[in-house]
Amino acid sequence: MIRALATALALIAPAALAGDYGAALPAPISAETCPTDTTDWTKAALERSLTPQLGLPPVPHPVDNPPTEAKIALGRKLFFDRRLSINRTMSCAMCHVPELGFANWELATAIGVEGRSVKRNAPSVINVGFLSPLFHDGRDPALETQFVAPLVTRNEMANPSIGHVVAELTHLPDYRPLFDAAFTAPASLDRIGQALGAYQCSLTLGNSAFDRWFYGGDEAAMDAAAQRGFELFTGKADCASCHLIDADHALFTDQAFHDTGYGRRREERRQNPPASHLVQVAPGVVHQVDFSRIRAVSAPREADLGRYEVTEEPADRWKFRTPGLRNLAVTAPYMHDGALTTLGEVLEFYNMGGAGHPDQDARIRPLGLNPAELADI
Repeated sequence: MIRALATALALIAPAALAGDYGAALPAPISAETCPTDTTDWTKAALERSLTPQLGLPPVPHPVDNPPTEAKIALGRKLFFDRRLSINRTMSCAMCHVPELGFANWELATAIGVEGRSVKRNAPSVINVGFLSPLFHDGRDPALETQFVAPLVTRNEMANPSIGHVVAELTHLPDYRPLFDAAFTAPASLDRIGQALGAYQCSLTLGNSAFDRWFYGGDEAAMDAAAQRGFELFTGKADCASCHLIDADHALFTDQAFHDTGYGRRREERRQNPPASHLVQVAPGVVHQVDFSRIRAVSAPREADLGRYEVTEEPADRWKFRTPGLRNLAVTAPYMHDGALTTLGEVLEFYNMGGAGHPDQDARIRPLGLNPAELADI
């Protein structure tokens, strides 16, 4: 059933990355199935960064940060380096795991140093170079500055200040030649951001089955069910009014913020938790646990007001950015808090009209899609 519900949406992801939709989670991406040239990977990364792929626009590199192989190599090392956290245990890649589509299938919300909980899901950074602003609430406009918050936030990498991180990098001998190669200068706040931005902008992935069908004119790239799903996606279901498809490319997002009713529903559940909760203690082993026991050993769940936390405008309460749909078959779970684990659950939420709150976006309404139509979408 999950496979059927995901048919059309899964084809937004390249076939090489498609997982097993019959399981709760797709299979991890295997290094054995990904041909690599470890001696020339920076050249390939730079080429991806500079060459538009079918279905994607050109990467909008900042004028003051043109990509180079040296910047990408430095940015990759920074991305995977656990020494950038306060206790040298966490890296960017521990929430954005390459084998898990640069997301994390195993956690609804991210976990920082010492097991500290984060209230939001870690989104994939594939194709992140096309997005602005960033984060679920749009709190930062650019990759070159986005990295600061995770480094200093207490429940993420927990450094006491960004200056502390710069000082650490200045004194690590393996970094000096890399900064010299990329910038002919030592580590600094702006150079760290430029290197991380250059690396993440190289993580582009287009040329999916959808791209080959819609933009490449290959009628065989998508089967009849998926093509019917596309007609519903752009028509009766009206998904494309927020998940945009342009004439020459598709990021499947309007990069805007909407109240779908989901955020307010989750807040109501936070304030009125159930008496018991299902807890998985081992694969396939689930217990119904009294919620008071969970509360006794947990920090209180934080409220999440979405875009309001950035603007403090009452009208922005519970608004979250429209996620792109590329590679979503390998970037579960879904929604800003990762509480929906399958595409079927997401489709069910929107088919019933969201949460039904009076202030939610008018486009979120009962869709009346029948099982066959849901299967096609």
